Amino acid sequence: MRRQQVSIVLAGSGGAGVLTAGSLLLEAAAAVGWYGLMTRSLGPQIRGGEAAAMIRLGEAPVACHGDRFDVVVALDWHNIERFTSEIPMDAASVLVGDPAEGEAPARLLASGPRVAMLPIAELLKTVPKGRANMVALGAVAEMVGLPVAAILDVLVRQLAHKGQSAIDASAKALAAGQCAAAAFPPITRLVAGVPQGARWSINGNQAAALGALRCGVRFVAGYPITPATDMLEWLARELPKVGGVVVQVEDELASINQIIGASYGGVPALTATSGPGLSLMAESLGLAIAAEIPLVVANVMRVGPSTGIATKSEQTDLNLAVYGQHGEAPHLVTAPLSVADCLFTMQWTVHLAEALQTPAILLSDQTLAQAQAIIPRPADVHFLPRREVALAPVEGQPQYLRYALTGSGVSPMAIPGTPACMHVAEGLEHNAAGRPSSLSEDHQAQMDKRLRKLTGFDYGEHWAAIDGPAGAPFSIVTWGSSTEPVREAVVRLRERGIAPRLIALRLISPARPEQFAKALDGIERMLIVEQSHSGQLYRYLRAHYELPGEVRMLLQPGPLAIRPGAVLQRLEGWI
Repeated sequence: MRRQQVSIVLAGSGGAGVLTAGSLLLEAAAAVGWYGLMTRSLGPQIRGGEAAAMIRLGEAPVACHGDRFDVVVALDWHNIERFTSEIPMDAASVLVGDPAEGEAPARLLASGPRVAMLPIAELLKTVPKGRANMVALGAVAEMVGLPVAAILDVLVRQLAHKGQSAIDASAKALAAGQCAAAAFPPITRLVAGVPQGARWSINGNQAAALGALRCGVRFVAGYPITPATDMLEWLARELPKVGGVVVQVEDELASINQIIGASYGGVPALTATSGPGLSLMAESLGLAIAAEIPLVVANVMRVGPSTGIATKSEQTDLNLAVYGQHGEAPHLVTAPLSVADCLFTMQWTVHLAEALQTPAILLSDQTLAQAQAIIPRPADVHFLPRREVALAPVEGQPQYLRYALTGSGVSPMAIPGTPACMHVAEGLEHNAAGRPSSLSEDHQAQMDKRLRKLTGFDYGEHWAAIDGPAGAPFSIVTWGSSTEPVREAVVRLRERGIAPRLIALRLISPARPEQFAKALDGIERMLIVEQSHSGQLYRYLRAHYELPGEVRMLLQPGPLAIRPGAVLQRLEGWI
């Protein structure tokens, strides 16, 4: 039997506290044994504008949003129309607003939700120093079956530094909202229980940062950019605790060049950025590829081009990450598949970059990076940095050959200062000793070497998450934050007796044609799902893989997210 879930939106003007209320709701839900996911939608303004906390709570782990929201609470109607398309409702939904704010915008009423009035302004007249977001939070708690006592426990911890008067005011505002909502139209209510097993409250940026720390990253240089800044902030607090260093630099050019220098000196290194920053790093990434210096760039995608919609999500830096180099420059591109998977994929990516002595670009996105999730504690993984280091020239060689043509393509890398292992590391083409060379045979040999070490490596089963039986009637291929909505659609299909095969790519580049062909064995139809306008994943797959005879696409550009129902709708009449 499917576990109960409920979806909520808390919306208001920027600064109204809806994100704070959403975070409190999520933490309190975890305390009573529920799981949850909160994503946020903001306007691009530095101050003001619109804000929404979108929350899905469940009695079982929650990894994505559903097709609709059960309840939408608006603290005010200012600017909310700017993202009404992101908060789908239907006739079973409840739209809650303050009568003092006037009529709800027509766009919010178009889908026919039931309307309930929450007199926030009137209630606050009886609660000195009370806040509207706490009234709304109390109302939501009553509607979904969350004990207000659980919220109070969280509030006491978070407001202790503000004194008892602040706690009392919040408690009274919560109670006022709870009492007012007792007569609201019914929605799904969850059953409070006791948490089973250890669980974490974490967002994708934090999970990725933890994965980097666990795999030995000890130097980070970065320039703040939405939506990657949270990763840098977490590392700035935590990395010094294990002897690491974080530097805020003047721009993205400095960040990439500093981590190249740190890695050349033997320290695993990382930077975090978004699309505009990755563009600025392209030339220096080419240097690191040519000089075979390992490093990781975490690129948290947002809506483009240019500044685009900096606060919202899209999967459209794939072409830039894979192809955005002058010349032929093979390197790694990976992508986490969920908030929890950000930890695993980052740890694996650092391990791969170090083992293969090459730059790696990890493609996260705003949805994963800034989504706060209550998840079961992830299993420990044991990927560690595994750089092959030269301690002396190979016996029998007259000199140290930094770029020796080994069978694996990986040649031992000497740390500066290693006796008898001085070498040149720069962007010019070179021979095996590292001396600049314009000879065609040296260029051919070094290109073969740089490609061979990537294509010949055994990535094991981690290159993709594959779910579904052999001989499935069709496959669904996706990546990144589109994975979990697709996975939920697959679960619904299986409940109807249809069992497709899900292939979610974690290793984007290099391509794995043999493994992909094995995963598609016997499959004649394929649906490709991605959050883009032009089908970047589809075109990449066509370029590098043999696809089945019938291929369909579900393309949804940002900022609208892929939803499970959209996947099912695209399959109607085809399966």
